[in-house]
Amino acid sequence: MTNRIIGYVRVSTDGQDEAMQVDALERYAEAQGKALVLYVDKVSSRRVRPQLDGAMKAMTRGDVFAVYKLDRLARSTKELYELTDEMNNREVEFVSLSDKLDTTTSIGKAMFGMLAVFAEFERDIISERTRAGLDAARRRGRTGGRPAIDDKIKRQVKALFEAGESAKDIANEYGIGRSTIYKIINEESEKKAGAK
Repeated sequence: MTNRIIGYVRVSTDGQDEAMQVDALERYAEAQGKALVLYVDKVSSRRVRPQLDGAMKAMTRGDVFAVYKLDRLARSTKELYELTDEMNNREVEFVSLSDKLDTTTSIGKAMFGMLAVFAEFERDIISERTRAGLDAARRRGRTGGRPAIDDKIKRQVKALFEAGESAKDIANEYGIGRSTIYKIINEESEKKAGAK
């Protein structure tokens, strides 16, 4: 028997209404006769999702993690596989209501077994495209490496850090390393010190 339904909802902005997703999850929990614990992210980016982090930490063995639709949870097959793999490791089932995916059934388990294959395929495609792009750049006389970070992004990073966002979340938001975030913060501090 499952313990609870861990429901996760994501809307892109505060202007969007989460009611449809919430209603569907409430109906599902009621039909299952289980308590619903709801987590709602209202964020413009799918990279920084504090409520998803909270939901993943809260789930325990025997829970069912439910979403209204797969695109509310993950932005790629690879990410979906990573999240559902963690659920599987913690003996938590997964249900996507609109997509009719349910790992509490044998068919649902088999379908999610295929996620690993598709995630690997997606990784290979990305890797191949990256190699092809670097090769093409070398032929044109350019070398690889990350592009320089412009001053506007540096100011945004600094503002987020000063507002209390963690370096990890900022790094995820901008697709750069945590060490780069600290480097930007230190650069800004040194500029301020030099200006005095």
